[in-house]
Formats: sequence, C-alpha cells, structure tokens
Amino acid sequence: MSKRIARQLVLLGITYGIASADPAQDNARQMLEEGRRTFRMDTFGSEQFWGGALRLHEGVAKVSPKVALSVGLKVDAEAIPASLAARIKKGQVDMDDPATTAALLKLNAVVGVTGFFDERGGLKSIGIQCALCHSTVDDSFAPGIGKRLDGWPNQDLDVGAIVSLSPDLSVVTNLLGVDDATLRKVLKSWGPGKFDATVFLDGKAMRPDGKPAATLIPPAFGLVGVDNHTFTGWGSVTYWNAFVANLEMHGKGTFYDPRIEDAKQYPVAARARMGRTRPEGEDLITAKLPALHFYQLALPAPRPPKGSFDAAAAGRGEKLFAAQAKCGTCHVPPLFTEPGWNMHTPAEIGIDDFQANRSPDKRYRTTPLRGLSAHSKRGFYHDGRFPTLGAVVDHYDKHLKLGLADAQKKDLVEYLKSL
Repeated sequence: MSKRIARQLVLLGITYGIASADPAQDNARQMLEEGRRTFRMDTFGSEQFWGGALRLHEGVAKVSPKVALSVGLKVDAEAIPASLAARIKKGQVDMDDPATTAALLKLNAVVGVTGFFDERGGLKSIGIQCALCHSTVDDSFAPGIGKRLDGWPNQDLDVGAIVSLSPDLSVVTNLLGVDDATLRKVLKSWGPGKFDATVFLDGKAMRPDGKPAATLIPPAFGLVGVDNHTFTGWGSVTYWNAFVANLEMHGKGTFYDPRIEDAKQYPVAARARMGRTRPEGEDLITAKLPALHFYQLALPAPRPPKGSFDAAAAGRGEKLFAAQAKCGTCHVPPLFTEPGWNMHTPAEIGIDDFQANRSPDKRYRTTPLRGLSAHSKRGFYHDGRFPTLGAVVDHYDKHLKLGLADAQKKDLVEYLKSL
C-alpha cells in the first residue's frame, strides 16, 4: 500500500493496522463519523415496534408531505436529488400526494424516520432515529425543508399527533392500563415540541393542576462538560441515550436501572420490568452508545443570530448576571451550569415539585444557557411555563428578592440572548 493511500485512509479514520502519528485524533475522527451516522440514520431495530406492533406505517402511508410538515416532520434538502429539488421549486411535485411522502422516505430524506419497503415498493414498516426529536432544519429550501441542524430540538414536532396515526395502539394501552380513547386524548394534549417520557414509567399523564405532564424536547447540543443531561437529572447523556433507545424508541438492546423498579414511584416500569431490559436476539444498541455519546458532546451550542440582541445592553447585563442578579452562582460561566452535581430542590428555584418528583433524585437540573435562541419557541423551563426570558427574570427577581429595576431586567435579558 502506498504512503499516499495510507494517509488518505488515516484521514478517513480507517487505519487498517497502519501505525498513526496521533491515534487519539484518528479515533476521534472515526468516532465522530460513526456517531453522526448513528444519530442520523440508526433505528436500533425500532421498526419492529413502530411498524410491527403499532403498524404506524399504515397511517404514514396515507399522509401527504404537506400534512407531514404540518405536524413538524422535517425534510433534509441535501438528501433530495437536484432534479427533484428543481421540480419541487417549480411546483411540479404534488405535495398533497401521499406517494410523494413515500418517495421522500425512499430517499432517506425525512429527518429521523426510516421507511422499509417491500419488493413492490409498498411501505411495510417504519423506524425512528435520535434525529427525529433532536434535529431540525434551517428552512433554507422551504419551511420545514433545509439543511440538518443536529442537536437542535424539533420545536414543531407533534409526537402525539404522529403516534396517533397508528391504527393499533393496544400495546401501549395494555402497558399503561388505559383504553384507546384515553390514550389518544393524552397524546393530543402534548402539542408541538413536547413529549412525556416518564408517563411510560409512572402512568401520570396530567399534573395536579390538570395540565399535561409532557415536557419540552430538550436540546442535545452544548453538553460537553455538563453533568446530568435532562431537566430532572437521571444521568449522563450516554445514560439517556440508552434509556431512550431502549424504552422510548423501542429499539433492541440492553438497559439496566434498578431505580425504576420502585413499584410505588414507577408502577408501569416495575410491572414491565423495564429496569432489566434484555433483547430477544442481537443487541442493536449497546455497541453504538460510545460513538453516539462522542458525537453529541461534539455538537456546539449555536451562536445567536446576528442582530438578535443589543450588544451594549448585553454588556451591562453580563455584570448584573455575575453580581446583583446572582445568576452566576448556579449558571457558572463558561459552562453556565455548576461544575459537579448541578441539581436543586424545587424550593431552591421556587417552583412546584411535580416533575422533579417523577425523577429518582427529586430535583431539577441547572440548565446550561448557551444557544437559548435555538429552543425558545415553546417557552422556558422543563414545561415551557415561562413564555419569555423576561418572565424567567421576573420569577427569580421575585423569588430571590433581588430588587432589580425594569431597565436592569431588560439588560439581563439581552445578555441571556447573547449567549
């Protein structure tokens, strides 16, 4: 093998036994590409659940691209051939025809969804990927169609509406012990940009105030150096990858967490023995977790759009953040969360304990603040209860008795927008 070919292979992260001057860099490059591929394309065998058990593909087969886009599904413009893209631009493709949806699935152009087809070209099953919830697009081609933005939460994705396309939800109703009508009512209540992972553990679909218990789909960017990666802790991002791939995506793998065997706190999970999940046959998840973890930690938080904040006001707000407003006590720069165990009781942050009590530690995580512009559409906090950053600042001004003037609050908001 020539040295030139050997160098090219190393650049691709493929060493084939060839000694490398920097094995760490080569490994990082290979892990990055492998993790990206897993994040974007791997279904972990979930098609056996979504297609085999729920028969979701039967509902999807009747959906047009226009309807699919209306419930938040996104299309990767870079997966569309130039000739087809040109026809779409000219209005020569029927976006009201379900056959067009099938064509996009065959191109692997629907972000986070893989279609499986029979010999005649009919959709026979469907599987999902991490990117379904944790990627969106930049709308550069058209609304809902553009280049992928991995790690950005899909704030338009109506998971409940999509799942409701299934003609048979009996596997879920049997798990939760409810009837079909009740389940579909709960799914409808979630709305865009929200999902309730914990309902499949504790069966609590509603908060005490009667509002849905679903939480915002969180970002998967800017997590390097951050301990605990969900609103209420649970564990690291690799823990959550294993949890979601096995228990929420319904892939085929191994998952162990004796905490969810507590029948009082997690009756659904305990009854189904979710804390000791083992696959029937090959494990399609576990070997992929390291590279997936690596890729997600490599995703940087996006910078705020140009002109989206007042730089002078942000400069004043930065000083307030570190001093009078006390924000930096918990949101420690440059991580903007605590180094170490970044968890707090509900009383410390001045909110109710419902969602915290659904987690093993019964606490809320200090959320990292970088890239807020990429996930502000549905509000702030785990459930979007604060519609604006101004409302968040008002909450802490009152709770911590900060005594901020209105002008100071505005400066603080501009600083948060600048992160």
